[in-house]
Amino acid sequence: MKTLKNWTLAAQHADHVELLVDERHRFCLYVLENDLFRVLIKREGELALDRTWSIAPQEDVPWEGRDRLSVAGFSLPGYQLRQEGERLVVSTPRLRVTVHQPLWLAWEYCNAAGEWRPLAADRPTSAYLLNAHGDGVAHYQRRFADERYYGLGEKAGDLERTGRRFEMRNLDAMGYNAASTDPLYKHIPFTITRGPEASFGLFYDNLSSCWLDLGNEIDNYHTAYRRYQAEAGDLDYYLFLGPKVVDVTKAFVRLTGRTHFGPKWSLGYSGSTMHYTDAPDAQQQLQQFIALCRQHAIPCDSFQLSSGYTSINNKRYVFNWNYDKVPQPKQLSQAFHDAGLRLAANIKPCLLQDHPQYQAVAAQGLFIRDSQSDAPERSSFWDDEGSHLDFTNPAAVRWWQQGVTQQLLEMGIDSTWNDNNEYEVWDGEARCHGFGRPIAIKHIRPVMPLLMMRASMEAQQRFAPQKRPYLISRSGCAGMQRYVQTWSGDNRTSWQTLRYNIRMGLGMSLSGLYNLGHDVGGFSGDKPDAELLVRWVQNGVMHPRFTIHSWNDDATVNEPWMYPAATPAVREAINLRYRLLPYFYTLLWQACADDEPMLRPTFLDHEQDARTFGENDDFLIGRDLLVASVVEPGQRRRSVYLPDNGEGWYCFYSGQWFGGGQTVTLAAPLERLPLLVRAGAALPLSQRLAHVDVAADDRRELRLFPLKGCGASSGLLFEDDGESDGWRQGDALWLRWEMRCDNQRIMLDITTEGRFRPAWRTLTLSLPEGETRVLWVNGEPGERFTLE
Repeated sequence: MKTLKNWTLAAQHADHVELLVDERHRFCLYVLENDLFRVLIKREGELALDRTWSIAPQEDVPWEGRDRLSVAGFSLPGYQLRQEGERLVVSTPRLRVTVHQPLWLAWEYCNAAGEWRPLAADRPTSAYLLNAHGDGVAHYQRRFADERYYGLGEKAGDLERTGRRFEMRNLDAMGYNAASTDPLYKHIPFTITRGPEASFGLFYDNLSSCWLDLGNEIDNYHTAYRRYQAEAGDLDYYLFLGPKVVDVTKAFVRLTGRTHFGPKWSLGYSGSTMHYTDAPDAQQQLQQFIALCRQHAIPCDSFQLSSGYTSINNKRYVFNWNYDKVPQPKQLSQAFHDAGLRLAANIKPCLLQDHPQYQAVAAQGLFIRDSQSDAPERSSFWDDEGSHLDFTNPAAVRWWQQGVTQQLLEMGIDSTWNDNNEYEVWDGEARCHGFGRPIAIKHIRPVMPLLMMRASMEAQQRFAPQKRPYLISRSGCAGMQRYVQTWSGDNRTSWQTLRYNIRMGLGMSLSGLYNLGHDVGGFSGDKPDAELLVRWVQNGVMHPRFTIHSWNDDATVNEPWMYPAATPAVREAINLRYRLLPYFYTLLWQACADDEPMLRPTFLDHEQDARTFGENDDFLIGRDLLVASVVEPGQRRRSVYLPDNGEGWYCFYSGQWFGGGQTVTLAAPLERLPLLVRAGAALPLSQRLAHVDVAADDRRELRLFPLKGCGASSGLLFEDDGESDGWRQGDALWLRWEMRCDNQRIMLDITTEGRFRPAWRTLTLSLPEGETRVLWVNGEPGERFTLE
């Protein structure tokens, strides 16, 4: 690669400054917000790819992609420009950058005291490199000893990424090691850098395979550095100021698109296993699942049909029902609906070469094309070869949506499970339609799953326009949160996986994927023993997505009742999830409306407490619930560090209060998940339900965890019909509360907005055992609040 060195100021525009580098390349520095800048290099004055699908600051991008040079959706506040000898300084009230000669950048931010402080800097030697032959770009930044690195989406190992090297190259990593396997399924080249005084985000908008080195590599000829390198495409990155980590995460979501607000039932327990649909009597086995849920009193809201329902022999063929296994798909769907359960069906974007529709699809030109011929590309897929659908071809999108509608939705299927969509097409020059402007697959491989899920979503929206769609996708890139719930792929059963899936999920959440979970119990390998199953379920119910899914080597099935002696503990954990469903649903709405992460590392709300940055097995779901999952066999007592929040924490079960900033040891019998609640919080709780049923959900409790001394706190409960977009027009209930405490009284003021009225009309209020202060509600003593 060739280092970019000498520059001159070529042009000054209202939204960006343009430099001419080495008399041939254009270096564009955009000022998009007061705290958001962008750097874009045009090699020889041209872009390798003139559009993007990840940047969506205002609304979703066009199908054919957003013009890469567009600044729509940004406030464009303007900037000050001054030249100081051979240096150029571009500044806003919050962020400024100095361009040095030869080319490297130094960033500063303005703190609360109005002082300019260092934030980030490029490596002064060889900061920007381009491959002289037209492919490949690299960017080197300084690495400082007091920085910590987070982000990168779905990555194995510790939550802190410092000192490691990662690759983004979407793979079907079946049975991965959650502590070490890399790469995995998703492409999110986004890092959060936490410095001693402020944090910043860095997102590289390039969809080709890439590498990010965060301190693994050293070179005696350069200062300590971090590196981004992509095999193709443009060097195009966004740098934005926090100043806190949570601010960086929320800004990244606003940059790449807000979280999709799925239906309430998507937060319930979802059953799944490869075994049922692989069985010759799949329909009978699936319907038996309904009976077993009732028999064992396990609440459940949906079931995910693995791809065995499409099989011919042992291979999978999308949109092809195996009527020997499932002779009556509509009857199957109706049986689940009658029980209050929905069905999600697995679909794959690659047609095997002997697929019943392969020749017809090939004749229509709907596949990605080989780089050296007009034939469809051929790639390894599910123990054979097949060709991948080209979702940049509108005709392929229509074919896909017709299949989703006729083969799934009209059969009674409620949602789509978009799977095996890593697009392992290794002919990098394979040609995509590009909506009329051809693109090599090496530039847009992770866009294919993004467009696949969008195609599925729009089909679902057209089929049921009154319902919010629910979709799942395994693979994708930045922006996938606009469409789907996701999970960490095909994990391997072990205690180590349980521990490191927690950290993997937190990394995904920090990277904008809020609605996520894991295959509870482990997907591949040995079946979990009874203790591991219980502890995995207890952990799983505290994630936004809760699914027990498996393909065990011995053909056993991970189910809530697989160990009779452990079933009561599993049932108790799932019942806890359903009791907390009003809290989870409020968190999902806040993720959509306010860009708030649902799953949160403990430091996200407690940056002032340095001990929260140590690697640990704890996490927050929302701001209020601290989850101390048991991730070691035989453990019956759990030590947990309580972040120093200034107010303390309550045991969820006993109501015992603990001061923050200390380590406590909690009882952790097999039937209990250690769980703490932030002092000052109030948790909305439901009654026990067999599944989400807004009409039957006629009781609601607000359990208060008041501040111990004097002070105030506040919170929200969101309710609606659970499935429509009526909330956008005010057809929802926003119940806001403020709790003020002194030494004698706990004063709760409740206000409501919105037209929706739930089945419950009275909110029962409760306090921890031993609380002696008198509760007042809206100015009067009482323990209830009634909706008008």
